[in-house]
Amino acid sequence: MKILVLHGPNLNLFGRREPHIYGTTTLAEINASLQSLAKELGVELEVMQSNHEGALVDKFHENIDTAQGALLNPAGLTQHGVSLHDAIKAMPFPVLEIHMSNIAAREAWRTHSIISPAVKATIQGLGWRSYTAGLRALVEMLREAKAS
Repeated sequence: MKILVLHGPNLNLFGRREPHIYGTTTLAEINASLQSLAKELGVELEVMQSNHEGALVDKFHENIDTAQGALLNPAGLTQHGVSLHDAIKAMPFPVLEIHMSNIAAREAWRTHSIISPAVKATIQGLGWRSYTAGLRALVEMLREAKAS
């Protein structure tokens, strides 16, 4: 089972960027935790971070026939990523939206996600644990769907 993990703009700065909001865990540490959990769950991850919406869209397109699901932290594209939204809707597999912070408790302009209507679910506010919770939930959903 192959799962995409896509990190949006500025997430390469985790650990340095606004640690009072995002904590001090780096993106490399998050990815290492995800890889460790993936090994435990018996799934393969393809991980990518990009500061460019088109690169994230391209990664979805490249994996339309090979991935079974995806975790996406759209970051700054959450409110304006129309192309990303449309790419998610075109995928034949479930996508979970991941946010380290609780966007509903932040600035008013952050509270609306253009991505949320295109995804299966959103996990937010758990810090780096939003990613691991998302991976566990996604793998469970995929296995349940396969069994039925």
